[in-house]
Amino acid sequence: MKIAVFVSGGGTNLQAIIDNIKSGYLSGVEISLVVASNSGAYALQRAADNGIPSKVLSVKDFPSREEWDKTVLSEVKASGAELIVLAGYLSLLGAQTVREYSNRIINIHPALIPAFCGAGMYGIKPHEAVLKRGVKVSGATVHFVNENYDEGPIILQKAVDVQWDDTPEVLQKRIMKECEQVILPRAIRLIADGKVVIENNIAYVKDQEEK
Repeated sequence: MKIAVFVSGGGTNLQAIIDNIKSGYLSGVEISLVVASNSGAYALQRAADNGIPSKVLSVKDFPSREEWDKTVLSEVKASGAELIVLAGYLSLLGAQTVREYSNRIINIHPALIPAFCGAGMYGIKPHEAVLKRGVKVSGATVHFVNENYDEGPIILQKAVDVQWDDTPEVLQKRIMKECEQVILPRAIRLIADGKVVIENNIAYVKDQEEK
C-alpha cells in the first residue's frame, strides 16, 4: 500500500513510519510522497535522506485555497497513494481532497479525543491545556479525517499518566515517544491489512494485535 505523509515540522512521526517500514513491521507499505506545508520543515530532510519524493505545498503560495487544494489532490493522486497520513500536519485539508479520499485520510492528534481537540489545538497547545486543567491522563489519538477538526472516526488511542512535575514540553515528548510513534504505525498496518471498518461514523478494528 502506498501512502502520502503530510508534515509541518520535525517529522518525528514520519521517521517512526520510515523505521517501521525498514524493520518489516509495515511490510508492503511504501511512502510514495511527503507533502510539507512549509519549506523549513525538517521532515523534508528526513524524506531526502531516505530517497522519498517530497513537495512543499503551502496555501500562501497559491492564488486561492481552491487552487492549493486542487494541486495537493493532483500530487497525491499522481504519487499513487491509497492513504493520506497527517503526521504533525498543521493545516486543514481542502474540501476536494477530503471528499476524494473519504475514509482514506488519518491524523495523529496529541490528546485523547474528544478532550483537548478542535480548532487551535495543535502543537504544544493541547499539552498546555491538559496541565492547566489538571487532568491525570493524556495521550494520543489516531482518527480518520473529515471536514471538521478532529471529528472523524477514532481508530486507536493510547494513554500515559500525567506526572505532577510535567511541563508542556516534557509531556509532549513523552506522548510523542510512548503514544504517537506507537499507534500511528499500528493504525497504518491495520488499514493496510483491511482490519478497519467504518459504520455510522465509528471505526471498528477487527482482530487487533496484542498491544
